[in-house]
Amino acid sequence: MSYVIDRRLNGKNKSTVNRQRFLRRYRDHIKKAVEEAVSRRSIMDMEHGEQISIPGRDIDEPVLHHGRGGKQTIVHPGNKEFTAGEHIARPQGGGGGSGRGKAGNSGEGMDEFVFQITQEEFLEFMFEDLELPNLVKRHLTGADTFKTVRAGIANEGNPSRINIVRTLRSAHARRIALTGSSRALLREAQKELDRLKVEEPDNFSDIQEVELEIERLKARINRLPFLDTFDLKYNLLVKQPNPSSKAVMFCLMDVSGSMTQATKDIAKRFFILLYLFLKRNYDRIEVVFIRHHTSAREVDEEEFFYSRETGGTIVSSALKMMQEIMAERYPAADWNIYAAQASDGDNWNDDSPICREILSKQIMPHVQYYTYVEITPREHQALWYEYERIGEAFPDTFAQQQLVSAGDIYPVFRELFQRRLAT
Repeated sequence: MSYVIDRRLNGKNKSTVNRQRFLRRYRDHIKKAVEEAVSRRSIMDMEHGEQISIPGRDIDEPVLHHGRGGKQTIVHPGNKEFTAGEHIARPQGGGGGSGRGKAGNSGEGMDEFVFQITQEEFLEFMFEDLELPNLVKRHLTGADTFKTVRAGIANEGNPSRINIVRTLRSAHARRIALTGSSRALLREAQKELDRLKVEEPDNFSDIQEVELEIERLKARINRLPFLDTFDLKYNLLVKQPNPSSKAVMFCLMDVSGSMTQATKDIAKRFFILLYLFLKRNYDRIEVVFIRHHTSAREVDEEEFFYSRETGGTIVSSALKMMQEIMAERYPAADWNIYAAQASDGDNWNDDSPICREILSKQIMPHVQYYTYVEITPREHQALWYEYERIGEAFPDTFAQQQLVSAGDIYPVFRELFQRRLAT
């Protein structure tokens, strides 16, 4: 009897391979369920898994089985509706089953297959069609990721990496080189022995002397080791830097007095979703958090989301700080620069043209993508119209959207970061 032992390293998840195959097969169902879950869940809960339901009929697979076989004779009781030889029509609707579905007034239904997807799987389906637009490879310094590649043959190495073919080939070449003269003398002595046995069979002394010479030459050749440490050859593996795109995302949030707590909450949710998206999809990315009212300040993640500081509104203060940080820490020659700005649109009137001037001349020429999200149910203010002029000047790298309620966050986010088709 043969035994098949599965030694694939799945850890505690013994059915990982089968699970991944299942997720690929029913990707459309799962993706639809994830999108429905996003619409009814808070952005704060996006990092959790989700319970997915798939109609039972969609996971049915054909099954081969043995029939009863042979010729069967069955007698059915007759009734007043049918006579012998008539065909019984197929009943309409579903037949009686043993499922535990809910009662209803219709004769059709389906059982659902329910399973739980993990946090990683949920985020994978959620973000699979999104990306940072215009991401390009730039010159990298201090790359911290490496890949192992073959780099030829070495004379020293780990025994587990020994190259058997090259080792035996080297040993064979060494034996040929070191025993070449002895083999030539051996061939001549063998010819001389054959000649003596044919021409001088009675010359025992010369024959014995040649035989001793042949044994001496054979002993010399055999003393040479079959394999020497000099022959050992190893596969050489080296680590090469694995270039990856470096990007920085600037998050600018208005925390002025005109921003109500509900508006700030929507802005926080948008940035949380953006932060989660960036950290999942890009290894080498840095995030700069800037809060502003009449003045701007760079803060950490905790203060950015939860500080209660407020004041008037001068949006240009945040743009000036962003430009200073770009020039000091993130040169455009080495970094892909992205920015996302959230505000209710209220701004000091004389400041909106200044914002357009800073963006047009000092920021937009150096960034890959800039997004502006205005969170308000009211009519647009002067800042929106100034930014529209920027969108006309930079149609490929600038985008703006309006958020009215929390339900608009994910649709707007997908619109801003939808994967672009290559042109």
